[in-house]
Amino acid sequence: MPSYYKAGTIPAKRHTVFRKKDGSLYHEELFGTEGFSGVSSLVYHLNPPTMVKQKGEPYSVRPVAAMEDNMQALSFKGFEVVAEKDYIKSRKVIFFNDDLQVSMAAPTASADEYFFKNADADELIFVHEGDGELKTPFGTLEFGYGDYLVIPRGTVYQVKFNSQKNRWLIIESYSPVETPPRYRNEYGQLLEHSPFCERDFRLPDNLETHDEKGEFNLMIKKRGLIYPYVYLSHPFDVVGWDGFNYPYAFSIFNFEPITGRIHMPPPIHQTFQGNGFVICSFVPRLYDYHPEAIPAPYHHSNIDSDEILYYVDGDFMSRNNIEKGQFTLHPGGIPHGPHPGAIERSIGKKSTEELAVMIDPFRPVKVTKEALKIEVKDYYKSWLTEEEPA
Repeated sequence: MPSYYKAGTIPAKRHTVFRKKDGSLYHEELFGTEGFSGVSSLVYHLNPPTMVKQKGEPYSVRPVAAMEDNMQALSFKGFEVVAEKDYIKSRKVIFFNDDLQVSMAAPTASADEYFFKNADADELIFVHEGDGELKTPFGTLEFGYGDYLVIPRGTVYQVKFNSQKNRWLIIESYSPVETPPRYRNEYGQLLEHSPFCERDFRLPDNLETHDEKGEFNLMIKKRGLIYPYVYLSHPFDVVGWDGFNYPYAFSIFNFEPITGRIHMPPPIHQTFQGNGFVICSFVPRLYDYHPEAIPAPYHHSNIDSDEILYYVDGDFMSRNNIEKGQFTLHPGGIPHGPHPGAIERSIGKKSTEELAVMIDPFRPVKVTKEALKIEVKDYYKSWLTEEEPA
């Protein structure tokens, strides 16, 4: 992804006259990335997307680092993040560096009173609990448990939740989020050995054109500040669009695992990437089938990257006493591996039902004050056996 897509009504040629029935012009907007050289879409509005009535004072949502430098294994209980009614306030940053932010959110209500736009970063949202609809100018994406939602920077959206119980893992990337290039040919088509194909991606549908004037609150995030804006026309006044830049959904359950005769390294699980990090999906799969294979991962040294693992469901066989929604952070510079007993337990096992999302940043992450509120104390000692003093 992405591939070319179009919806609604558009003119035969771009940048040409396109009139409404009353003779007035539709308003064309280029929605693009990386200047004019990245992926883009052309969007056609009923009204100019520039009619600002007023703006408010910005306020900060910048994360506060509690640990600028870290050289110990850490763990955090993501399900202990405090739930918030407001969507923006619910987003609690746990880790960050100059390439990305990793947050946990537990919003309890739909953001009906405002629209949101992240002008800083692409958003990759993993839906751990809850379902609903992501409303955008491009159409609607229904979401539920296990979905990744990819929202390009600059996309105006509203979230409609079906219940009060929602838990999201949110990754904000300061570079475009994309699928691994090694799974695509020179034309952008996903190859036969890719763990997913174009059919697995869900694109926006049910384009709704809102011909409404009034006051519409838009909260814009830029450089860690939220800027309140009031526009005179509904942000979803789009009659048609086409291009390569739009939000989409992909279910972790559509990731087809790559397996081998002996233990395969983590890059086989890669699903997305940005500059300075990769995202991997650990899904239910058959274990290695060599008669003497050890399914548990071997000890390995994180020299070039930190490793953040977010546990979703199932029995993660390489870890002891792990709960749903728990994070582990294994920093670059020290080795880590299976917990005591995990290697022996794995021998002879045929499959796993584990479900997890892994984030590997290639530059060290800072740990926030919000993270320390949900820290699992002394996790770094969890590799000691009962015979070895803590």
